[in-house]
Amino acid sequence: MKDKISTIILLAIFIALLVIIYNLTSNQAMQSNISENLVNTNTVTSVENNEEEEDMEIMKVSKENFEKEVLQSDKKVLIDFYADWCGPCKMLSPIVAEFAKENDTVKVVKINIDENEELAVQYGVMSIPTLVVVENGETKNTSIGLISKSEIEELVK
Repeated sequence: MKDKISTIILLAIFIALLVIIYNLTSNQAMQSNISENLVNTNTVTSVENNEEEEDMEIMKVSKENFEKEVLQSDKKVLIDFYADWCGPCKMLSPIVAEFAKENDTVKVVKINIDENEELAVQYGVMSIPTLVVVENGETKNTSIGLISKSEIEELVK
């Protein structure tokens, strides 16, 4: 009986250690991915200068021009739902801008959720940053959180 209890305890400890190791490696992989995103942006400018650069490539959309710019677009549209106060949104912004510069077949727009709550609700945005791919007026794909440029490329395929 003591051997069975000892075996169960050792098995429980072993499983707990596996879970801990898995969580540690997952966190390291996530941190590595975030670091890769930051390095890949090649951005040395301040956030304000970066926003000016984005404006040249990325249109800010509101409920007034949403239908024309997104729903009636002849291109696939990548919508970046964001807020000015959101840290992960600020980290994603240069990645989205780089994607926009390199992909002229996809129209990239930004929607500030604080200024356009109706659009955020319409697209079920519960957390930011949220990226939504719209094609021919229909939602094709959605991603929530900070992702890499390669993940954005997969999202819009």
